[in-house]
Amino acid sequence: MTRKCVTDEEYGRLQRRLDELARRVDEGALLFDSTMRALQSFIEGKFRFGDGDQKKAAPAFKPWRTLKLGTGLRSADNFRKDLKKSGYKISGWANDILGKPEFIVTSTKEVEVGLVNISVAELGFPNGATCKEIYQKVTELGLELCPPEVGPQLRLQYRDQPMNEQLLIGMEPLTGSDGDLYVFYVGRDDDGRWLDGSYGNADHVWYGDDRWVFLLRK
Repeated sequence: MTRKCVTDEEYGRLQRRLDELARRVDEGALLFDSTMRALQSFIEGKFRFGDGDQKKAAPAFKPWRTLKLGTGLRSADNFRKDLKKSGYKISGWANDILGKPEFIVTSTKEVEVGLVNISVAELGFPNGATCKEIYQKVTELGLELCPPEVGPQLRLQYRDQPMNEQLLIGMEPLTGSDGDLYVFYVGRDDDGRWLDGSYGNADHVWYGDDRWVFLLRK
């Protein structure tokens, strides 16, 4: 029997999949704990319904950073080449959705866009929320989903990313080769600076401290 050698990249992808599996196991406990706290508040008379037609004013978001789109990179291969040339790593998931027909570069000329970096808790979900809930909330707050090219462009232009930061890209999810939906995420860890991918299914739950990047509306 021959033994297959596992590359560092394959090991890194496996570790991230195991981390994601552990996250999903924890989600069940998170949902149960949140439900029990809400029930306890209701029993103690602390629970309050919304204020009817009174709506809170949408916060005025300031750009976290500006990003250049339409820099001349027109295809997945263009991005792959520039990412590798710049010393960045591309995970199997990110490489997969980069190559999908739905990955379209929409900017034909250079343009700057403003990005918001916000946590799930800061959106009003301290106990976590699904992708569907997060996307609905950002729409209510006047933010927009990013075009897919924001993922690789942010990786290329965010050279000073701090260690252990992971930023999910709020975008229309792309269908991977395994049939699941994925979004890009831009991260830095002990293995280096990555363009990676993570789950984008509508019912996938994210923790309160998970951070997303969205587009400021012009």
